[in-house]
Amino acid sequence: MELRPSAPSAPGSPSAPGSPSTPSRRGLLAGLGVAVAAPLVLGSTARTAARSGPAQPFDPVGRTTLLRGASLVLTMDPALGDGPLGAVRNADVLMRDGAIAAVGSGLPVPSGARVVDTSGKVVMPGFVDVHTHLWQTSIRGGCADRDLFGWLERCNAPGRNRLTPATVYSFVRLAALDAAQSGVTTLVDWVDIFAYDTIESYVRALADTGVRFTYAMFPPRPDATLVTKVKKELVDPAPLGSFQVATHATRANQHLNHAHWEAAQELGVMLNSHVLERPGQRDEDPIGVLTDIGALGPRLLINHAIHLTDAEIAAVAAHDTRAAHCPLSNMRLASGIMRLPDFARRGVKVGLGLDGGTNDTSDFHALMKTAIGLQRARSTDAGVFPQVHDVLRMATLGGAEAIGVDSQVGSLTPGKRADVVVINPAALNFAPRVDWINQTVFNGRPENVHAVFVDGRPLKLDGRLVDVDTDRVVREAEAAATRLREAA
Repeated sequence: MELRPSAPSAPGSPSAPGSPSTPSRRGLLAGLGVAVAAPLVLGSTARTAARSGPAQPFDPVGRTTLLRGASLVLTMDPALGDGPLGAVRNADVLMRDGAIAAVGSGLPVPSGARVVDTSGKVVMPGFVDVHTHLWQTSIRGGCADRDLFGWLERCNAPGRNRLTPATVYSFVRLAALDAAQSGVTTLVDWVDIFAYDTIESYVRALADTGVRFTYAMFPPRPDATLVTKVKKELVDPAPLGSFQVATHATRANQHLNHAHWEAAQELGVMLNSHVLERPGQRDEDPIGVLTDIGALGPRLLINHAIHLTDAEIAAVAAHDTRAAHCPLSNMRLASGIMRLPDFARRGVKVGLGLDGGTNDTSDFHALMKTAIGLQRARSTDAGVFPQVHDVLRMATLGGAEAIGVDSQVGSLTPGKRADVVVINPAALNFAPRVDWINQTVFNGRPENVHAVFVDGRPLKLDGRLVDVDTDRVVREAEAAATRLREAA
């Protein structure tokens, strides 16, 4: 393949703006002196209506939404509020044309705006899942007594080989909706499915869900034509879709890894590789391979990265390579514990990943809590990295930084896309109020996610997915699983 040098190009929504300038807190309110009109208030009346019939979808074009009176807004932008999370108390968040327009107290209501009552609630950016495999929903709970290699042999490979376009659509839609209702607004899906019609069905399921997604495609051979075709014909037309080239770095496949890196450069996207998930993969020398092919750098995302040496961590840091930490999956498969404090000391950009079927859930609160707990259990030190504010940042802005989309999402900075989560702490598992920032990590569960917005469009309101028949989604996934079992 001809290699044409290109400037680093972060994946993301084609409509996303460039990196916004950081405004002052007072500046956020400037220019908002619009006339106050009778707004449509989504309060108790709307909640009653929602229970009696299907939720109504929002038209994001030209739509303005005001989240009114949140008890706590975690902006993830220290310039907007207090502390490392940019906390603002008793504040509103204004979303206009799919972007964050302002954060502040007592914002005027623009004409025709929808107003969502968020009093008593926490508002924050949506979660960024930097590593998952959504199709693996089809094997949830499978091979529970196996390590990585046993799981790959007994569950992963047989399940993947039986997929059809129809079944993959059902499984991916189920998993993506589960992620969305849990507060995930951006995800990176590492996919090793090869038939074009099945890939087409996969991408359509992602796009139909309304999440912001990156399709990380693993080509089984050096086939630049197929990679380009999938990106340009399937992923690029999806308004919230972006693309990466996936690989699995090993000495035995170094020629394929090099072809994947060439394809990523040609397309101006990131390379995405599994790296040292198990000690037995040491002989594969993935960091050495990635170094030799010239891929080590900010356009490389390495997943798991558990068993790196000091020298390898130093090399990753020196080249600004990004990493995905998947603590729930790593526990499930007895893979080990990532040396997260060492990565942090070196300044490596790390995000959190659910990792598909070896997580069995889309619970990002559990993922954050586990990321903290594993390091404390290993070090017997409650002060070890990450602390609560560290893991909340990793789940949002840190994840966006890891995949190069932090100019677009990850914080509630005005100008960024309006990917927002509203958390309701008025629940048996969350109350009473002691420290809501700590409780968001240690007490939160998916059922506390009250509302989810992606690009300003609500995917979940009043605790329910918008315009989605969840019973039907589950029935279709069950039927697809039955067909796979019968085909085995």
